[in-house]
Amino acid sequence: MRVAELALLTPGGAPDAPVSVLPALELLPHRLRVLDLDPAELLTGPPPGLVLLDATRALVQARTVARTIDTMQLDCPVIAIFADGGLVALDDQWPITDFVLVGCGPAELATRLRRATSTPASTSVDTPTTATSPIRVADVEVDEASWTVRAGGEPLDLTFKEFELLKFMASHPGRVVTREQLLHEVWGTDYYGGTRTVDVHIRRLRAKLGPERESLIGTIRNVGYRFARPSRPAPDSDVME
Repeated sequence: MRVAELALLTPGGAPDAPVSVLPALELLPHRLRVLDLDPAELLTGPPPGLVLLDATRALVQARTVARTIDTMQLDCPVIAIFADGGLVALDDQWPITDFVLVGCGPAELATRLRRATSTPASTSVDTPTTATSPIRVADVEVDEASWTVRAGGEPLDLTFKEFELLKFMASHPGRVVTREQLLHEVWGTDYYGGTRTVDVHIRRLRAKLGPERESLIGTIRNVGYRFARPSRPAPDSDVME
């Protein structure tokens, strides 16, 4: 198996995770880094030759991570690890190269790793074939290709969920979106948390944008939010600063 580095993304990034998540890993020769379930972790240390994504527990979070890795264009395959019951969640919203089940044997795992690393990354499911231009609104730039956000030319340190939220809103400047819409677009249809999660992340985004830009995210009373207000708001606008 010609893999320079394997990276396992799993909740908490516990060093003993391979034993419980994918026991067959212990029986194969490899260099493995165990990281938290956060795509930003992949930007530190040596670039991975293949990413193993733990989808045995936090399915919604794992799917979001898979989407984020896809936008980061790391040019490495992603194999998701599912428990038997979790396969029902696997659909075309998972931009992954392949998947394995927790109980797969070392021979099967070695074969899947070998096939994944010998297949050009461009053939992975749902991988874009063209580069995406950065999204620019005011002096805020959201670059999906490098998974970065700049405000006034300065980089912002965002979590992947904050990045996905800002990217969606910046893609629809001037459009009012409800909390339910944001929950659906960013957290997924199978997320069971309440819309309060959206409010918390909006508050964090405003804080990171800074006082001079926090007003870019306007609150529409009893409805939701709007990114970058129109230049001439209606006289009876109910936007709260």
